[in-house]
Amino acid sequence: MKDFKVHPKTRIGHIHLSVSNLKRSIEFYTNVLGFKIMCWWEDKTAVFLSASDYHHHIALNVWYSKGTKPPSTGHIGMFHFAILYPSRKEFAKAVKHVIDTGIPVAAQDHGASESVYLADPDGNGIELYADKPKRKWPKDKKGNLILYSKPLKVQDILKELEK
Repeated sequence: MKDFKVHPKTRIGHIHLSVSNLKRSIEFYTNVLGFKIMCWWEDKTAVFLSASDYHHHIALNVWYSKGTKPPSTGHIGMFHFAILYPSRKEFAKAVKHVIDTGIPVAAQDHGASESVYLADPDGNGIELYADKPKRKWPKDKKGNLILYSKPLKVQDILKELEK
């Protein structure tokens, strides 16, 4: 049983989040992050959002969470989910839009990628990121990828929009 390996072309297809206020979360995920509504759960207690014509990348529901509060720091649960942009320029466009809406962000260089972190209205952590070209990924002497967290200025990301 320990020799089982997931197929290398396997992908994580979507995330399904419990939220406390569906309307507020829809506004955030559509207006701030730019996802579009694809469909609703039959009783309007869940909505499915996509970046394309895929059935959904993000689902939001209030099935057991309507009006509740997020867990406090120090509890188990999701740390964050990540949204990968196809290029540094598209990443920079998204970061600029988030900043323009007044959402606070923090940026980090992780070696293989650059990331901006924010939270949705329920405190769910979100990472927006773009991978660097593989040839620039830091590696040790044996060729293993090295990941880290180093400070990154958001302005350095936004400079991509000047090109």
